[in-house]
Amino acid sequence: MQKIQIKQRPLVTRPDTFQGVSLFIAEILARRGVQSEQELDLKLKYLLAPNMKGLEQAIHIIDQAIDEQKKIVIVGDYDADGATSTALMILALREMGANVNYLVPDRFKYGYGLTAKIADLAFETYQPDLLITVDNGISSHAGVAQAQTHGMQVIITDHHLTTKETPKAEAVVNPNQLGCEFPSKALAGVGVAFYLLANLTSHRAKLAKSIAKISQYLDLVALGTYADVASLDYNNRILVDAGVKRIQQNQCRMGISALLDIAGRDPAELKASDLGFVLGPRINAAGRMDTMDIGIECLLASEMQTAYAFAQQLNDLNLERRQVESQMKQEALTELEKLQLDQENLPAALVMFDENWHQGVIGIVAGRLKEQFHRPSIVFAADEDGIHIKGSARSIDGIHIRDSIEKVAEQYPYLVSHFGGHAAAAGLTIQKQHFEAFKQIFTQLIAQSDDELFQATLWTDGELPAQAFQIQTVDLIESLGPWGQKFPSPVFEGQFKILDYRWLKDVHLKLKLALVNGQSVDAIAFNALNKFNFDPMQKNVRIVYELDKNQFNGNVSLQLRMLHLEH
Repeated sequence: MQKIQIKQRPLVTRPDTFQGVSLFIAEILARRGVQSEQELDLKLKYLLAPNMKGLEQAIHIIDQAIDEQKKIVIVGDYDADGATSTALMILALREMGANVNYLVPDRFKYGYGLTAKIADLAFETYQPDLLITVDNGISSHAGVAQAQTHGMQVIITDHHLTTKETPKAEAVVNPNQLGCEFPSKALAGVGVAFYLLANLTSHRAKLAKSIAKISQYLDLVALGTYADVASLDYNNRILVDAGVKRIQQNQCRMGISALLDIAGRDPAELKASDLGFVLGPRINAAGRMDTMDIGIECLLASEMQTAYAFAQQLNDLNLERRQVESQMKQEALTELEKLQLDQENLPAALVMFDENWHQGVIGIVAGRLKEQFHRPSIVFAADEDGIHIKGSARSIDGIHIRDSIEKVAEQYPYLVSHFGGHAAAAGLTIQKQHFEAFKQIFTQLIAQSDDELFQATLWTDGELPAQAFQIQTVDLIESLGPWGQKFPSPVFEGQFKILDYRWLKDVHLKLKLALVNGQSVDAIAFNALNKFNFDPMQKNVRIVYELDKNQFNGNVSLQLRMLHLEH
């Protein structure tokens, strides 16, 4: 079992900035770099001004296309960010009176983004005058050129990083493109689409033209942002919070309501994290296992009956995805066991490939390996052409996975055919014959990183004061959210005496713990059997936990959700 070090998060700002809250709350905020109380006010009016490079050009082109009834096609991506961005564009532009359709590349046939083949397909299918990408396109030089030879204007909206020149499209909107002054670089693809549409509608309102009410689509913006694991800076927290509130009030797309119903979740109780763990995987399952059209159609549906049918399909695909993923992870672990690895001699990176693995879930399996072993992980599956293999990479803090792949590609150009992505996640294509060479060179490169990075650390907010062990604290913490990427939910640590223990269904561990003031509190660890070394003979325990509510038979009580346990 992996040795984990427990450390307290450092204070980034000053706790005494926050008046009128208890010290432990002020410290939670200061540890996340919150600068002032202003940053806790998540009203939409505090969104950053739209000073994005390329925005003006994009607005003028789309405005004209709507007026002249030109044919528009949206080219999306096959994940939740891509699906929500596509649905948002279609809904808002149709509301403005545009003639608009969409196309999402089949990941198994065409791969990612606006390729020359996709430009051809868009032309054959729709003969559009204007092609708009969402959540992709920043590196699609060939695709843009091909679309233009078919007589299309091209607008790229994207958020992915690039170090290269932008493609020669008619307009490029991406906060991460060279020369863009927009202060937040954390927008997801759907966030960029939202900014474009909100400003297009303001432009058209001034000219007394048909507009769309963009705020009604914030549920889509919240879902895409959270599911894409975008950093929750102040701007993104405003967007996610607004979307979550719409869903809680049932003012959301029917497809979202249907998905929540099938998952047995009450919208009124929805938390931001449910966007990532309940809704996101079900939408993503379409792109992973079949075609993303199912996910988009679910989000576009205006009748509950239609929405429900698509939501049911998505739920079934997600169950299938989980089965495939579980099998692949088991096979990957068996492979690792063969290497007789232990924590002491783990390689610097885990790079794996199997002919029979499913392209749609390699990213999730790479993520699970990264979590379990605290190593950058790349998992490959065979491509249809029999020559190439496609990999999905996930990384640990401190190792920029996209840049690491780029270094290999620069030094050994023949090894990497395509790549793209972010610091924590990336995708790449290599030739099957080069797998062993790539694995060796990539692992050697990662091995040059600081040893400290390979030590798994669990960051906490310290000990919780005894008076804070109450239900109200859970509500208070919840009210300061949304919590998520780069704005993590509060986690506490403490030493406790065990009063009682039992195993539920032989896998979940339930403890009754004594507090210093004589109170007792329940704690639970789900799927703890292979996770913790629990010794029932030991009476004292050190745990790392989140505060949670246990709702059972109409009673609500405080419980600690254990993330780590040691004696």
